[in-house]
Amino acid sequence: MNHLTLVENKQRPSWFPANLAPLNRRFENLPASDVLRWGLTTFADDIVLSTAFGPSGVVLMHMVSQIRPKTAVFYLQTNLFFPETLALRDELSERLGLQFTEVHSGLSLNEQAHQFGAALWQRNPDLCCRLRKVEPLRRYLADKKAWITGIRRDQSPTRRQTQIISWDNANHLVKLCPLADWTQEQVWEYIHQHNLPTNILHEEGYPSIGCMPCTRPVASGEPERAGRWAGTEKLECGIHIQPDGTVVRVSQVAVNGSR
Repeated sequence: MNHLTLVENKQRPSWFPANLAPLNRRFENLPASDVLRWGLTTFADDIVLSTAFGPSGVVLMHMVSQIRPKTAVFYLQTNLFFPETLALRDELSERLGLQFTEVHSGLSLNEQAHQFGAALWQRNPDLCCRLRKVEPLRRYLADKKAWITGIRRDQSPTRRQTQIISWDNANHLVKLCPLADWTQEQVWEYIHQHNLPTNILHEEGYPSIGCMPCTRPVASGEPERAGRWAGTEKLECGIHIQPDGTVVRVSQVAVNGSR
């Protein structure tokens, strides 16, 4: 038996931050597929894959469909997706045989406008993200043991310290980032190699796609996530945080001299 493979019905250990460090060091030198296989066999039905239907997510969905296709794949439905993103969701479901779980805040856009005013994403994007993404995510993950995300170190200054495996302080479970050390070029090479579908907006200058009101195309030479919350100090929606539980902002990146 491969040392990464665990029988799904084997009693699983209790996970906490201290015992993840040795695993993280070992995973740093392993292929993403091996990291995924370990997570999927170790946590079985207690692990879920998160996606926003970006290129990294497409890669992970393809890998998961090859390793453990019954794995739950979820997305945070903000009601503000581009139509092209929803079209990709449907194409991926048919192509990869995956069933997506839609996680919703339970708050309609009209209800949000009534309680907090119209176009909250313009006046207070942090609150809008908390209502429509952060809080629904925490509720959904409350009974899970681990989750998988497609974030990478080369995406933004806030993600340069991303570990392959870590303890998620906000949601109190294990977090796997199998593509943490991949580059944007590696992601697209994998997509082309396997002829996988992607969002057609990537061809129109949108390398990173979120909600319609908070996403713009990027100019040549701009960072991959420069089109997200452009004109503000916001760099993250809040579901991916630093080890100490904070979310880094643009001003902090400048002060700290991050690359």
